[in-house]
Amino acid sequence: MEQRQPESAVSQSIEPMIKLDNASRWFGNLVAVSDISFSVGSGITGLLGPNGAGKSTILQMIAGFLRPSSGSVLVRGRSPWRNDKLYRYAGLVPEREAIYPFLTGYEFVLLNARLHKLPDPAEAAVQAIRMVDLEEAQHRATGGYSKGMKQRAKLAAALVHNPLLLLLDEPFNGVDPAQRLHMMGVLRDLAAEGRTIIFSSHILEEVERLADSVLVIVSGRLAASGDFHRIRRLMTDRPHTFVIRSSDNRRLAAALIEEQSVKGVELIDGGLSVRASDFGAFALAVPPVARAAGVTLYEFVPADQSLESVFSYLVTR
Repeated sequence: MEQRQPESAVSQSIEPMIKLDNASRWFGNLVAVSDISFSVGSGITGLLGPNGAGKSTILQMIAGFLRPSSGSVLVRGRSPWRNDKLYRYAGLVPEREAIYPFLTGYEFVLLNARLHKLPDPAEAAVQAIRMVDLEEAQHRATGGYSKGMKQRAKLAAALVHNPLLLLLDEPFNGVDPAQRLHMMGVLRDLAAEGRTIIFSSHILEEVERLADSVLVIVSGRLAASGDFHRIRRLMTDRPHTFVIRSSDNRRLAAALIEEQSVKGVELIDGGLSVRASDFGAFALAVPPVARAAGVTLYEFVPADQSLESVFSYLVTR
């Protein structure tokens, strides 16, 4: 796009684009975000956490839609709350559809270009639609769009003024695999130009594929932060629980307790509950241990592999 060039990434090096300092937000007695601090600069940052963790509330505070109940939220050194100037260089893709169903995709993006008072709004709309690969459907009413197409239309509207900052709330919901890869490619290209992109997701694979850095949010708190490899290590190194059923559970329990990676064994109804410190080492050890003990394995499954259990461990570790 040539409507408005992004400011130099060098200007961002003086201070982070986004800075939260002990920020909290509550709604009556409900604490949505609790005492969170982090800074975000250029590149792609993923907010990872289960649904209801507080990710949307954080993005809404950064976007200036919500005022922190305590602490501070700064974008380029200023509070975004009631700061209209923020939208000159920021684009937002909300989780909600936020699209007028009677408008075509082109009309929706064009409207956003006109709101930004771009010198050539029609050309800006065409370029934004081309970026998200929505050209074939641009003249159809958005009311007939699929969920994924609506997501792409929202992204085009957010990109139309060539923003320096992008805030994306679950941007890949409903997007088919091919279009997800295309959108990720677009975002990587934008980040390579020095933009700051922060997106929320509850899907580990999305964050792993796209984010340079990760902020894990659980129950309104910052549970962990760093690059994805560090977060993956934290998740892998946590204690694991397995359920095992065999031809002789008592004999197998006695044999497993001798294994170095085993931290505890409990007989349960029809099987064993085993706690292990190393997922991989324990998984490799069980078959030969059972074979040496003359026991046949019927079932061997991890019992705590949901993201919610992983995130809970990161909070309480």
